Amino acid sequence: MTTLPRVTALMLAYGAEPYLLDAVEAVLASTGVDVDLVLVDNGCTTDAVRRLPEDPRITLVVPAENLGFTGGMNLAASRASGDVLLLVNSDAIVEPAAASELVGALATPGVGVVGGSVRLADEPDLVNSVGNPLHVLGLSWAGGMGDPAAQHTTRGPVASASGACMALSRSLWESLGGLVEPFFAYAEDLELCWRSWQRGLRVEYVPTAVAYHHYEFSRTPLKMYLVERNRLAFVLTCYGGRMLLLLAPVLAAFELALVAVAAKQGWLRQKLRGWWWLATHARWIRARRAEVQRERRVPDRELADLMTDRFDPAQFPLPAGSHLLQSALARYWRAVRRAL
Repeated sequence: MTTLPRVTALMLAYGAEPYLLDAVEAVLASTGVDVDLVLVDNGCTTDAVRRLPEDPRITLVVPAENLGFTGGMNLAASRASGDVLLLVNSDAIVEPAAASELVGALATPGVGVVGGSVRLADEPDLVNSVGNPLHVLGLSWAGGMGDPAAQHTTRGPVASASGACMALSRSLWESLGGLVEPFFAYAEDLELCWRSWQRGLRVEYVPTAVAYHHYEFSRTPLKMYLVERNRLAFVLTCYGGRMLLLLAPVLAAFELALVAVAAKQGWLRQKLRGWWWLATHARWIRARRAEVQRERRVPDRELADLMTDRFDPAQFPLPAGSHLLQSALARYWRAVRRAL
């Protein structure tokens, strides 16, 4: 008899969770793998968790408080028994073969993290994410959002896999130390994937591993605070010293521009709060940076091809005339790359 790969799916429950039952049942229906699931109840406000089937493959963990995505996933991973960890959002419905396809891709030498073709559940022929780009200024977004899925059928490297459906070995997770908990939520998948790249392990998009995500874009004050704070924390800890120095002028200019945007859009308080958090956690930033840079094996110059100097106009609407700034940034980034 052939022994199936052992996979533990990690999932969080928070809020109303209208799709939790579907998401859990889809994971447990995975084919080609021996799967179990660890579910962390981070504060489900309905009976969604109680309505889950009594299945011995489900381990429910209830922490004393909301640990965020990072703390919740780390807690779930600590209870995992599988050799492979599969991160799945509680509103993402994986196809039966998705886990097996991701496990198969992980068997490729040199691959550390893999992510699936995350589709829009309401429009399953359209993309939610086929891997997330990394902008030189630290921004990241859902790659390929709104594209026909038929345009993205080739497996290949990406800066970051989407945390809605991604997998890696439990040994690599433990070696990387899991998700960085002070992030709480947002950019944590980028941070984990980038550290995999820095260790010399590729992050790849696997188009045959399909999940349907009930995605809703939101721009709440808390989200804006966390997104901006974590973007800067990522840049300050994961970029090498030379690249930080070379990018400092455009990073500073972008911060000033974002202040104006935040004031106009009503989230200036959150932007300033993010700066305050970074200032008051400077000791943690320094310690985290030292740890990340000490453990990396690949210099920035070898990772620069994974980064982009272009904004996605569909997700970052730019004002008229901004093409001139885009061109200037592209030229500056070319100069930075030559100097790395």
